[in-house]
Amino acid sequence: MAKAATMFLLAGAARALRGHRLHHLARPSRTVMSAATLDRTTPTKLQDAESFLKDIDVFIFDCDGVIWKGDSLIDKVPSVLELLRKLGKKIFFVTNNSTKSRKGYKGKFEKLGLDVEPEEIFSSSFAAAAYLEQTEFKKTGKKVYIIGEVGIEEELDPALDLIGVPYIGAGKDSDKEPNMKPGGKLEPDEDIGAVVCGFDREINYFKIQTAQLAINEMGAEFIATNLDAVTHLTDAQEWAGNGAMVGAIKGCTGQEPTLVGKPSPLMIDYMEKKFGLDRSRICMVGDRLDTDILFGNDNGLKSCLTLSGVTTEEKLLSPENKVIPDFYVDSIADYLG
Repeated sequence: MAKAATMFLLAGAARALRGHRLHHLARPSRTVMSAATLDRTTPTKLQDAESFLKDIDVFIFDCDGVIWKGDSLIDKVPSVLELLRKLGKKIFFVTNNSTKSRKGYKGKFEKLGLDVEPEEIFSSSFAAAAYLEQTEFKKTGKKVYIIGEVGIEEELDPALDLIGVPYIGAGKDSDKEPNMKPGGKLEPDEDIGAVVCGFDREINYFKIQTAQLAINEMGAEFIATNLDAVTHLTDAQEWAGNGAMVGAIKGCTGQEPTLVGKPSPLMIDYMEKKFGLDRSRICMVGDRLDTDILFGNDNGLKSCLTLSGVTTEEKLLSPENKVIPDFYVDSIADYLG
């Protein structure tokens, strides 16, 4: 029953995305809300935390760069989450990182000492599985080729939860090398119907060539969990993100992917329907302008940028930046006042 309800709620968003490439996805019109009185032409640093919190019923937090960096919790995050829950706010965590499933992220939150319910977690690996479910990929009888890690595998695994479709690739192809001797060629599984590209620390030429052949010669759909240029594998520096993996596939296929992670509307459409949310009372909090803040601005939410991640104040205030949040903070610790 729960699975059926979940799939029903995702149907509308997935149908809207089906058959469209990234550059064809229309941006929804901005919802009329109290944030309309805010000036989105000039970044505004949050000064009155108390008034800000009164205007928000729901907080959607990105994870990397907002809640943690690598495996290190960002300062005062537990206190902020405790305050928000005491004030009766709903909290969700929406991450573009596909390396873990929702179950895997639950484990990471617990490891960091944070008590988070599974239904509060939404990952791009889940979004990829939901998209495949609602576009009725299973009925094609085809397989999914995964460039990515265990998070996508777990979300597609029929024994675990959501969709249950045959998949190949991922870790099983990490040590494979194509035959590039004279006359050599790579012959991918002829039943590949979709290529899902997520962050993959073991990406190699075999995987790229398999994806290229599947998309160019077999007509497989190209799906990207996210396009983040960099990510936080450790708290010491930035690391190349899934944008690098997706870029490799785009470069050899000439195809734009169907995007299911932020700033795609798929996950917020689902959350709105499932939880009965009012978009005018939701704030998206993130550290990336091109994913988190764009996700908020383009989908009728308030938006708050935190400088604890990849975006510097200099970049935010640059005349070249066209993505302006409603507010920005040094970190979400500023919500404590």
